Amino acid sequence: MYAVDWCPYCSRARRLLQGKAVPFEEIDLDARPEARAEMVARCGRHTVPQIFIDDVHIGGCDELLARDAAGTLDPLINPRNAS
Repeated sequence: MYAVDWCPYCSRARRLLQGKAVPFEEIDLDARPEARAEMVARCGRHTVPQIFIDDVHIGGCDELLARDAAGTLDPLINPRNAS
């Protein structure tokens, strides 16, 4: 997940993933500003957070929350338990 510390949407995405006990790597764009170009190259977006599961671009916080509400997030984060 590409994120910054001060972003409320990044915080919501973190809480959701942590609540599901999903290990994730966070790329802090404040600490690594050069990673912003990498993020834009990967997904074409400039806003944070930008979330990837494996190499699949999920989108931002709203898309992550929508997938969770629709029940389509859990199969992505734990494919062994997918029906």
